[in-house]
Amino acid sequence: MNTQDLTGQPGGRLEGRIRIPSGCAIAAVISKEGKKMTGDLVSEAMRPMHDRSNGLGGGFAGYGIYPDYKDFYALHMFYNERSSRKNCETFLKERFEIVQSEVIRVRRIPEITDEPIIWRYFVAPLKSVQEAAQLDEKEYVARTVMKINSQMPGTYVFSSGKNMGAFKAVGFPEDVGRFYRLDEYEGYSWTAHGRYPTNTPGWWGGAHPFTLLDYSVVHNGEISSYDANRRYIEMFGYKCTLQTDTEVITYIMDYLIRVMGLTLEEAAEVIAAPFWDTIERTEDPRKKEQLLYLRKTFPSLLITGPFSIVFGFTGGLMALNDRLKLRSMVVGEKDDRVYISSEEAAIRAMEPDAENIWAPSGGEPVIIKVKEGALQ
Repeated sequence: MNTQDLTGQPGGRLEGRIRIPSGCAIAAVISKEGKKMTGDLVSEAMRPMHDRSNGLGGGFAGYGIYPDYKDFYALHMFYNERSSRKNCETFLKERFEIVQSEVIRVRRIPEITDEPIIWRYFVAPLKSVQEAAQLDEKEYVARTVMKINSQMPGTYVFSSGKNMGAFKAVGFPEDVGRFYRLDEYEGYSWTAHGRYPTNTPGWWGGAHPFTLLDYSVVHNGEISSYDANRRYIEMFGYKCTLQTDTEVITYIMDYLIRVMGLTLEEAAEVIAAPFWDTIERTEDPRKKEQLLYLRKTFPSLLITGPFSIVFGFTGGLMALNDRLKLRSMVVGEKDDRVYISSEEAAIRAMEPDAENIWAPSGGEPVIIKVKEGALQ
């Protein structure tokens, strides 16, 4: 029997030729006691979700991985060529003290090809330059990242936090984990992503996580409000340059939490705001007033479209679905660890005896923080 696929080609396979609307995989793990675990734990958890990706992007973020340089910003960089690196280093030396500069060691494997130059710097702002700019330290670093990514061709900062780092590439996530030698890193918290791009290109800078300072986001879904969100957030100096809608979520969270001083719960109530009728039915007058204030103050930062995200930050994680819960996400626990994933199979890969497996409701933030004092 002669069959045809949806492209009209006889005998062809459908894989890679049709859109998978629920594609992409996310996973995360955190120790509430601040205990270290190697990155290959979350990397191997991506294997059961292999078919949610298509090999066009995989990545990880680890927290607590640079204890010897914990007081310095770790800049992870992609360069297209050596001249790009030289130009960027000249720029960095004018703004930072560079205490360590090195190539990020990788494991050459056939599954990962066409890699750019991958470099890492541990830096501290030059106080004289920072003070002249009249900026606090984090704003100074954030503006530097935006300037490099928007104005230096062939150069991309893809991680810029303290004592944390992102690792991403074009490939399946389990291969990306081996490529970056994540088994040699130890952190108290890890996030992971397997990409199935639908509307944007698959390239190294467009893989997840997206980061700014110590904030990181992995995301499954599509941001139908992207243009409105991007236009609003770029009024405050952010530049969306990495050709993927998820990037804007990271900048929104940075703006709401670091710049505007909102709590994690309040930020969740902005990006996954309750419907107006839900707010109207809220019985607690203080809560109702708060929800109305957030909805009216930040209307352009409501994220519409299906999404499930894991938001990483120093000392914790937050998992969040869109308010209609159009993407899957489950949470589990075992001892001091909390696990988050698109599928229970990935949690079982990390901890076969995981307990209290449950699925958060739409718009319900799940916030896990490391016990106070555990990271000192």
